Amino acid sequence: MEIVRSQKKAPTTVDAVPITQLYKSAPALEVRLEDFEQFAIDRLRVLKGISDGLSRGKKHEEMQKLVTDLLRANMRHPDPSEVINKDIISHFVLRLVYCRTEDLRKWFLANETALFRCRFNGESAEVQRALMSELDIPHKALTKAEFENARDKLSQVARSINQPLPGSTTADTTFFKVPFEEVPDLVAGRRVYIHKGHAYVAMNQVVSLLVTKFRSHLSRALVLTNRSSVPLTVVSLPRKWTSAVKEQEKDRLSPIVEALCTSYLGPDYSQPRELAEMSIKDIDQVAKTSFPLCMRHLFEKLREDHHLKHGGRMQLGLFLKGVGLKLDDALAFWKAEFSQKVGVERFDKEYAYSIRHNYGKEGKRTDYTPYSCQKIISSTPGVGDHHGCPYRHFSEENLRAALYKMGVSSRAMEDIMDKVRNRHYQLACTLTFEAVHSSSCDAGINHPNQYYIDSQKALQSKVNCI
Repeated sequence: MEIVRSQKKAPTTVDAVPITQLYKSAPALEVRLEDFEQFAIDRLRVLKGISDGLSRGKKHEEMQKLVTDLLRANMRHPDPSEVINKDIISHFVLRLVYCRTEDLRKWFLANETALFRCRFNGESAEVQRALMSELDIPHKALTKAEFENARDKLSQVARSINQPLPGSTTADTTFFKVPFEEVPDLVAGRRVYIHKGHAYVAMNQVVSLLVTKFRSHLSRALVLTNRSSVPLTVVSLPRKWTSAVKEQEKDRLSPIVEALCTSYLGPDYSQPRELAEMSIKDIDQVAKTSFPLCMRHLFEKLREDHHLKHGGRMQLGLFLKGVGLKLDDALAFWKAEFSQKVGVERFDKEYAYSIRHNYGKEGKRTDYTPYSCQKIISSTPGVGDHHGCPYRHFSEENLRAALYKMGVSSRAMEDIMDKVRNRHYQLACTLTFEAVHSSSCDAGINHPNQYYIDSQKALQSKVNCI
């Protein structure tokens, strides 16, 4: 495997994390196919952790700690000299994954930019200045005379944003003047002094300059990656991705690239975990207390219509398998419902096989895994379908009615609806869990079966406290 070494000094310990990169161009390197996928998964864990932190409204200091912990947990390498290469490879692989649609590009851009911001803030002043030079940012350090002339104005700005005053023992008195259009967020937030078309930016705010440039570069790169194409070598790191390349790589890279954006990275729920088996006699009560809204809706529609289309049967059936419904009980459960609509003979002929198939008893005998939140959210229910994510696929009126039926209070309802409007569907489900169970769920909901397990634990703890 050919690897191009970074010109920067590599970390020297296994615990080290990569230093801030700008990813201006993909390096000419080759990588093993297993590393291609694993490096991308590791970085995806970091970006998803950042996305969850941002959607939860974590403060600056909390995000800094979160990013540090995520990088240490996921972006290390057994060979310390390869840490930087892993960082670069994983970034460019995920560019391929997230360049393909506007929504994917928007998500990747937001979280890579947040990652860049936090990493830059953790660098030394020397490294920060080097990065500014590398990005060709038009900046000049204020002369002593310019600083003294602007001291009063800079002090006013510092007081307004609750920052140390320039010249104090705790403040960094290094200021740069840059064209004001280079720092639109600082201007909009009235966090800089503007004089003759220049913004006077303190060193501790200079990250805004870098973030604007980094975001602009990455945004253009994502669009170009999707539009352009170049031939790919056998295991080279590809720079472009179009339908032509997708077809060329259909048996090798395409399955990896297309699956990564919806990959579930948590525990495997294909088998019941931690809790006892579920019996048919308990299923109605458990559905009311511990099923997430997506599964509760499917369960109620099944009881009401005595039928579900294929998408609903798969989503609910695999969930029930994961929470402990054994094959014989599953067959009895589905047969009792469907026979009321289609009859026993038709059920045995057309539906029983697929239930056994889900349990690995027919066909290829694959042990199928319950659907994750990401897979459910990305589904596209049609007319007459009831599967999918209610937080994404329900109208606001129907979602409010369903949440009210679960016992969600009016105050919690508005918080949930706010997350839905901002398309934070999993966080909306997390807030629902917290509202229904009156307990926190710091890890967030990432899987319907996780919701069930956490619900059962929360209910059991309340029983034990009585």
